[in-house]
Amino acid sequence: MLERNSIGAFVLLAALVLPTAGAQAHDVGKYPDWSGQWRVIGGNVWDASKPRGLGQQAPLIPEYQAIFEASLKDQEAGGQGTNLRYTCMPNGMPRQMNVLAGMEFVFSTETTFILFENVMPRRIYTDGRGWTNDVEPSLQGHSIGKWIDEDGDGQFDVPEVETRNFKGPRTYDQSGLPLHKDNQSIVKERIFLDKTDRNLLHDEVTTIDNALTRPWVVTKKYRRVPKTVWIEHICNESNNHVVVGQENYFISADGYLMPARKDQAPPDLRYFTQPAR
Repeated sequence: MLERNSIGAFVLLAALVLPTAGAQAHDVGKYPDWSGQWRVIGGNVWDASKPRGLGQQAPLIPEYQAIFEASLKDQEAGGQGTNLRYTCMPNGMPRQMNVLAGMEFVFSTETTFILFENVMPRRIYTDGRGWTNDVEPSLQGHSIGKWIDEDGDGQFDVPEVETRNFKGPRTYDQSGLPLHKDNQSIVKERIFLDKTDRNLLHDEVTTIDNALTRPWVVTKKYRRVPKTVWIEHICNESNNHVVVGQENYFISADGYLMPARKDQAPPDLRYFTQPAR
């Protein structure tokens, strides 16, 4: 009986010690101080250094330039164009890095997490794994990265990240600026603190996509918020848009279906009993 109790005590001790040993293996001091909440500079536009819409000067091939222009024209008429975010679809990558609300970074030995207030978190695997074919495609894709110590001081400075394995549709921002429907996008990032301002973060994003004539490089900027406040953000909670077939309608303040744009036809009511005339 004494031997059995000793074995049980050893197993319990091992269970308590192993997590502690694992925690010690993760050297927090090797990672940069990106604590707090970060908010985007420039608002919900992909290249914040340029005007929205055609002012983005996106290097699109003719087919996708026409799709983009049609999206803008539809939005001018009261529609949504190719922007599907109004239905509460997740932003996906690279649009997710527009960061409509706050974001936060969490570092572990195997994974760098980017947590967002209003969308799914990103997981960037930094444990040396390679690409596989058994990962389910997603709007935010599959991200693999590595940490770089650029100045040789023993502390990481920059994660270099590559994201692939997408599904769609996806756009860069609310203008409906499109990515290719084949979803063969590759998004590369270098994320780093400004050398003169520790509260300014840069994300150099290179998008390689078959809707582009060349890789498109845009640098996103984020400001650290002194006082972190997180709120619950549920897109569906206050979304008055209703999609019927290919048309978007709107729920009025008094609860009735109304057109979302001028001269819009009502939805097909074939499955409803029609009132006698």
